[in-house]
Order: sequence, then C-alpha cells, then structure tokens
Amino acid sequence: MKLKGALFSVWFLVGLNLIAQQTAVPVFTSGIDGYNTYRIPAVIQTPAGILLAFAEGRVHSADDFGNIDLVLKRSFDQGATWSTMSVVVDSKNLQAGNPAPLVDLTDPRFPKGRIFLFYNTGNNSESEVRKGNGCREVWFKTSIDEGVSWSEPINITQQVHHPNQSKFNPSYNSKEDWRSYANTPGHAMQFEQLPYKGRIYVAANHSQGDISSTNIDYFSHGFYSDDHGATFKLAQSVPLGGSNESSAAELSNGSLMLNCRNQKGDVQNRIIALSHDGGEKWDKVYFDSNLPDPICQGAILTVGFVKGKATLAFVNNADQKERNNLTLRLSTDEGATWTQSYLIDKNPARNEADFTAYADLVKLNKRNIGVLYEKADYSFIVFKSVNLK
Repeated sequence: MKLKGALFSVWFLVGLNLIAQQTAVPVFTSGIDGYNTYRIPAVIQTPAGILLAFAEGRVHSADDFGNIDLVLKRSFDQGATWSTMSVVVDSKNLQAGNPAPLVDLTDPRFPKGRIFLFYNTGNNSESEVRKGNGCREVWFKTSIDEGVSWSEPINITQQVHHPNQSKFNPSYNSKEDWRSYANTPGHAMQFEQLPYKGRIYVAANHSQGDISSTNIDYFSHGFYSDDHGATFKLAQSVPLGGSNESSAAELSNGSLMLNCRNQKGDVQNRIIALSHDGGEKWDKVYFDSNLPDPICQGAILTVGFVKGKATLAFVNNADQKERNNLTLRLSTDEGATWTQSYLIDKNPARNEADFTAYADLVKLNKRNIGVLYEKADYSFIVFKSVNLK
C-alpha cells in the first residue's frame, strides 16, 4: 500500500465552540509490522489510566475476510505516544475481527477491574455467510493486568447467535437463520447506574434469512451479561430491516440508546433505538435527522451524568454522500438535541485517497475525549485528543 504524506492536518471546531489545536497521532500504520492494512479501531481506558487501542491487523490485503488478527497498542500518556504492538488474537489463516473492549469495574473478585475483549471469527466472506455458506462465531478474552496478558478465549456463540442450522436440520426454517454476525464495531459498555448497574452490554448486528439486494436482511441487536461474563443473553433485534453496525450508550433510569448504521441507504441518517429495560427490548425506533451519515460506522459514548441525565458523545462521518467531515457531537439531553459540534478531520479536496472512515471514542478526563479513527484510505489509524472548552 502506498502511504500518503502530510496527512495530519489540524482542524478547528465548527458549530458553537472552538477547540484548541489538536494533532492527530499515528497509532497503526498500514504496511508495517507484518500487516498490509489496519482497520476497525476500538479504544478504552483502564482503571490505571492506560489507553488500549485495538484494531484488525489484515495480513495480505485490506479485504474484510482473510488472514486477520486482533492487535493492540498501549499509551501511558493519554495518547501522545504508543507502545510497540502485540497480537491479542491470532486465528491462523482465518478471520478474527470486530474488537469490542470494555472494563468491568463491578466484579468484587477483581477490585482493580477486569478487561473484556469481545470479538468474532469467521470461516467465509460476509457475502457467502449471508447466503448460508459459513458461520461467524462470538468469543471473548479477559485481562487483569491492563492488557499485558490475556486469558484463553471463551466461545459464547450458542448463547448470543442463531447460526444457520438448515444444513443439519431439514425442517428448520431457514428464513429465521441468523447468518452474517458482527459486534458493534468499537467499544462495548457497562451500566454504571441502577437498576442495571454492572450489566455488560455489547451492541451487535446480524443478517437474517435469505440475502436481500436492498440489505433489508440486516438487523441490529445486543447481548448482555448480568454475572460478569459467566452467562449471556440475547436482546431483542431492532425491528427495522437495514439497521446494521451499532453502538450502545447508557441513558438515565436504566434506559439505553442504540445508534445504528442504515445499511439500506434509503434515509441517510443514523437509526436510533431506545430501550427502557437495559437494552433487552426496544420501545422506540427512529431516524435522527440531526445525525447525517453516508452509510458508515459511528460510535456513541456516555461521558457522564448531570442532574441524573446522561451526557452523550457521538462521532461519525457527518455527511450524507461520502465518508468525510468526521465530527464529534455532544448532547446534554440524552440525544434529543446535539448542541456542540467539533470537526475532527475533513477532506476539503474530496480526494478519494484521503477520506476518513471508522472511529471510536474514549473519555480521557472531565475535559477531554479521545477519538481513534481511520485516515487516508485505511493508510493509518490515528488518535486525536479533543479538549471540550
């Protein structure tokens, strides 16, 4: 892959506030350390203040399927510099992808916190799995030493997936098969407040039944654990065909917001699903006209509570035509409005080789949010700290 120069331009806030200059720091650079391409960023901060940046390390090409590992870098200075890379998951010549990390802070067995990394493996391309030819599985690993070492993987596919069974049971209704399957992408989450305090929640998506040319066979869903990963349960699917790559955030009083990509593309805005029972079922589903989207991934994060209401951060490519104008937005009324807007990265020349793509968010402290995002046609995954003035 040809790497581009002069990529890390500095941009300023658009909307209501200005932000101080922030420099994008390269974390993963495609073409080095044994990988053709790095994609699908996810980032969390450990209880000790260490940042963990995860990505897919794609060995031979930028393709979504193939020999793909999950790799990790750590930062001890809030993202200014990053460690050498380690491999967390290596599925040999098959795919390991969609890293979804979180920190469990409520397990009394681990008073310093335990890190979970959820991920998927697959034995065929997404297009073939959507046809019923192959399966995607769901796994997790844990770490109790700030991501230095990791447990053996645990397969939870049978708890959180309805894989294609028609080949093994001729009477099985193939229209109900879950075929393609993927975690969020980006961070997973844990509820901080009652009544679901401690619940681990992973946003996800799947395709169901026969493949559709309009992508209406895609549905977002979630899965969760109330016993620190000992068992998992499936949440209801979002009742809107085309809802895809999703990200979850805690609201007040046990409510949860799922923010989804619209794979159909008929409406170029984010899909929002609201739950009042901790993400088990969905009470309201709508398109948010305040959140334009070009059919790409986005990430949502609860950054705090003010007078009992959640303050939310959301990042995506805020454009209805192309992957451009990567923007961080803030809401102080649980997503009803988005009153602050920070431009993270823009491609003013609309050069196809310099667009942004997937991104994830992490709360650094009371005044700063970190954004880990894909840059320049997947040449880099970079990190930028945003000061919220």
